[in-house]
Amino acid sequence: MSYNVNEKGFYGKFGGAYIPEMLFPNVEELRQNYLQIMQEPEFQEELQGLLRDYVGRPTPLYFAKRLSEKYNTKIYLKREDLNHTGAHKINNTVGQVLLAKRLGKTRIIAETGAGQHGVATATVCALMGLECIVYMGAIDIERQAPNVARMKMLGAKVVAATSGSKTLKDATNEAIRDWISNPLDTYYIIGSVVGPHPYPDMVARFQAIISEEIKWQLQEKEGRQNPDYVVACVGGGSNAAGAFYHYLDVPEVKLVAVEAAGLGIDSGESAATSVLGKIGVIHGSRTLLMQTEDGQVTEPYSISAGLDYPGVGPLHAHLYDSKRAIFESVTDDEALQAVLELTRLEGIIPALESAHALAAIHRIGAKPDDIVVLNLSGRGDKDLTTYLNRFDLNGK
Repeated sequence: MSYNVNEKGFYGKFGGAYIPEMLFPNVEELRQNYLQIMQEPEFQEELQGLLRDYVGRPTPLYFAKRLSEKYNTKIYLKREDLNHTGAHKINNTVGQVLLAKRLGKTRIIAETGAGQHGVATATVCALMGLECIVYMGAIDIERQAPNVARMKMLGAKVVAATSGSKTLKDATNEAIRDWISNPLDTYYIIGSVVGPHPYPDMVARFQAIISEEIKWQLQEKEGRQNPDYVVACVGGGSNAAGAFYHYLDVPEVKLVAVEAAGLGIDSGESAATSVLGKIGVIHGSRTLLMQTEDGQVTEPYSISAGLDYPGVGPLHAHLYDSKRAIFESVTDDEALQAVLELTRLEGIIPALESAHALAAIHRIGAKPDDIVVLNLSGRGDKDLTTYLNRFDLNGK
C-alpha cells in the first residue's frame, strides 16, 4: 500500500481538490508548478541556505535522560521548538514564500490557530518584503496574545474571524474568501497538511526535513536510522507529517498520532477527529471530519489553539483508515500534567500542542530497549498565560 499522494491528489480515499470554480486557476497553477519549482537547484540552494542560516536547522535530537528513566525507555526529543519563531511552522513558510515569489505573487495571506503559523508567515514576509495578512479566530486572538503582538510587530495585518466558533476553522474560511476575491496577486500559505491538493503534499514535503534529520541524527547516536516509535501531536497534522514522512514505508517504525480529547472524547468538548469523525469535505479536501448527522461541521474544542480543528489532514485520515498509524487522544488535564513533567524533568517548557504528544508516551507500550522519538513541535512561551492560570505557581 502507498502512503504518498497519487497523481489525482488522493491518499487512498482521502484528499482531492473540492474547490469553487473561482479558485480553480490558483490551485491549478500551483499544482502544475510546485514539484518542478521545488526540484530546481537554485530553489533548493536558497531554501537550504535559509533553513540553515535563518531558521537554525538542523534542530537537535536530544536524549531526554530523566524522562527516559521515568518511563523506562529511550526517549529522544526532536527539538523543533528551537527553530527561529519557536516551532516547526517556519520550515513550511520559508518554502512556500519562495514558491510564491517564483509564481510572481506579491501579497501573502494565511490562517492561524495557535499563532505560530501566523508568526512564521509574517516573519518570512518581513524578510522578503511582501505584504502579509493573517486571519485568526477572535477567541484565538485573545488566548494567543503574545503571538498576535509578534505578527503586528513584524508588519502583518491580523484580521479577526468572528463567525462560528471564532477559531481555526473560521479563520481558514475567511482566508479562502479573501483568496477568491484576490486571485491574481495573492498567494495563500496553508499552515498544515490540509486543504485542496497540492497543499497537503507540498506542506508534508517542506516538513519532511524533520524526519530526514532524525534518520542521520539517530544513526550518529544509536548506530541505526529507524526508531521503534515516532510520536507527534495532530491537529491538521503538519508536524506529524514531517516527522513520519521518511518512515511511512518502513513498517517496523510505529507511527503514533496524538489528538486533543479536550474535556473527554464523549464530553461534546473535544477535537479527537479520528474517533469522532466521519468522511466529509472541509476546506477543499475529503477527509475525516467531526460532523452532525446532517453533515454540519461540529465545533471542536481543545485547550490548545493549534489542535482544535474539526478535521485532520487527508494523509493522516489515510494512516488511520489503513491502520498504518496508531491514534491516541489526550485530555486538557493530561496535556497540562505533561507540560509540568517535561519542564521539571528536563528544563524544557513545551507548547500545549507538543504536550499532548508527551502525555501519550506511557500508553504506547515501549520497552526498555526501544527508541522513541517524540517531535517537540513548539515551545511554550505562547502558552505561559494559560499555564499561569492553570497551575498554582506561587511559592513553588
